[in-house]
Amino acid sequence: MLITEIDIYRFSIKMEPFTIATGTMEYAQNTFIRVHTNGGVYGVGECSAFPMIVGETQDTCLIMAQEFARLWKGKDALDIPARLQQLHDFTAGNTTIKSAFDIALYDIASKAAGLPLYKYLGGERRPVESDITIGISTPEIMAAKATVFKNNGATILKVKLGKDAKGDVERIRQIREAVGPEIKIRIDANQGWSFEDAVFALQGMAGYNIQFCEQPMRTWHDDKLPELMDLSPVKIMADESVYNHHDARKQINSGSCDYVNIKMAKSGGIFEAKKIHDEAASKDVPCMMGGMLESRIALSAKLHFVYASPNIKFYDMDTCMLGHLEDPCIGGVSYDGYHLHISDAPGIGADADDDFLAKCEKFSV
Repeated sequence: MLITEIDIYRFSIKMEPFTIATGTMEYAQNTFIRVHTNGGVYGVGECSAFPMIVGETQDTCLIMAQEFARLWKGKDALDIPARLQQLHDFTAGNTTIKSAFDIALYDIASKAAGLPLYKYLGGERRPVESDITIGISTPEIMAAKATVFKNNGATILKVKLGKDAKGDVERIRQIREAVGPEIKIRIDANQGWSFEDAVFALQGMAGYNIQFCEQPMRTWHDDKLPELMDLSPVKIMADESVYNHHDARKQINSGSCDYVNIKMAKSGGIFEAKKIHDEAASKDVPCMMGGMLESRIALSAKLHFVYASPNIKFYDMDTCMLGHLEDPCIGGVSYDGYHLHISDAPGIGADADDDFLAKCEKFSV
């Protein structure tokens, strides 16, 4: 099944401003692609650029997408390892835009097999309940948002921190006081703390029953994580410290994390995400499925991957609930409160709305 043409779209999604320790996003900087073949099917992929985390912008994704498309024209869409290796041979990094191309290949392969992606990957359905994320603000505003989410049926809160350690402890104190003892609270510092601040903050939160802390420090302090693990009453999840299965191996073998967060924008897509999952599973280190600001298109691919990945125990899959003011997806994931579901349509079961695409800048190769 040969690739004949690839359409690339500037897939910008308006949203309410969303703030983490490293910056604020006012719209989702996404890229959407359709990979056409001579076999009567096309595959779709989407990625969400988060410059302050992964280092790619929407513009770099669009430029690299055109380079990738030229590499793939006339090549076999069903030879996924070979197609992805072409991209890696062409450029290091650029995992965000690579993930859109990876997802499109898996969409084609599972459509060609007449299977939903999770069955193509050998998975099976299971209950998936996402957390809901609270962006950084004052303790009072964050506690008020936590109360709203609780009243809407949320049972798991993810709280963004990392601005200042003392203020972060107060944020958590007020949130825990507002929602009571039953709701799970997990935190994400997005590399915002120094080692000393991380020790102060995590020890200061010892009494608030925190499930885990994602990425407390910058990755250049990875050598300090084993010491932090010894001092912290809160379990540590590696996020920006793990892009690929080699990173996962090093973090796990050095005793630097309790858990690993898998994101398509970091791993470059499903192919490498599976390797991270398997590496962690071999060491009994549970994983989380995370994301950037993807729409329900990429989210659908992630849910299929979760169904096929039994070592993913935590779900941070609220990306399109974080203030998206538009929904450009047809089909795909649906939410029942904070529980995710998807049909058994072949492939990832999601596509972009053509009316939305008509308003997007388009490149065809």
